[in-house]
Amino acid sequence: MYPATFEYHTPGSVNEAVSLLDRYKDEAKLLAGGHSLIPIMKLRLAQPKHLIDLRKIQGLSGIREAGGAIVIGALTTHWMVESSDLLKQTLPILPEAAGQIGDMQVRNMGTIGGSLAHADPAADLPAVILALGAELKAMGPKGERTTKAEDFFVDLLTTALQPNEVLTEIRIPLPLPKTGGAYEKYPHPASRYAVVGVAALLTVDRRDTVQSASIGITGIGSKATRARAAEQYLIGKAPDNDALKTAAERATEGISIRADLQGSAEYKAHLAKVYTRRALTRALERARAA
Repeated sequence: MYPATFEYHTPGSVNEAVSLLDRYKDEAKLLAGGHSLIPIMKLRLAQPKHLIDLRKIQGLSGIREAGGAIVIGALTTHWMVESSDLLKQTLPILPEAAGQIGDMQVRNMGTIGGSLAHADPAADLPAVILALGAELKAMGPKGERTTKAEDFFVDLLTTALQPNEVLTEIRIPLPLPKTGGAYEKYPHPASRYAVVGVAALLTVDRRDTVQSASIGITGIGSKATRARAAEQYLIGKAPDNDALKTAAERATEGISIRADLQGSAEYKAHLAKVYTRRALTRALERARAA
């Protein structure tokens, strides 16, 4: 199918893009990588009258270290994240997750900002961004504002972004010493979206006790979410096999699990526990080796 007729805009700056959003409001959509928006436009599930292409705006892509954090531009592609030497050295969980997104074509065009702003409940990166405690910066008519990842994902395909705001960058604090992370997912065989995906980050102290734990889960609810009960259980404990098993069993506590065409709520809960344990096990191995 072909999308409905629209007017195409190529702003040269973020401020110009914000002005266009403010002018056309609900009639406008932003285009970043396009792998989420274009298919639904072809199906006419979305029919924006104005398409605002961000890809010619300078300065919205790239990965750098600044002020004790890793800063990633919103138009940075999945392949750039996957192949970044800086991320492999500092936040290896992120390139590990990016390498599991779709296929090579998707990773070459899709962007981290587009994925996060789209907020698909089965996308990989929202869970990782939650586990990493990231902050997301957006520009709107009133200037810049920053939102914590845990407040950014609101509901199904819904974020804290205002209709006239543009996501510009993601800031991720550098991890503490003896921190390890891992992303594990059960992918849908066709789309490669996560039926269930789990991102785990663990920090241990000199006595091999868990100092901090952060677990993000995608695929089981209407949005990516933190496994708070599992995290809290691990704090202060020696992370032996029994502790990891118990934490994994608590991964879905307090989370509303959504049944869909991929499986029942019971099936997804089971997968979440299995993949939480796998992610925690690998995160612990990396923390001990750090």
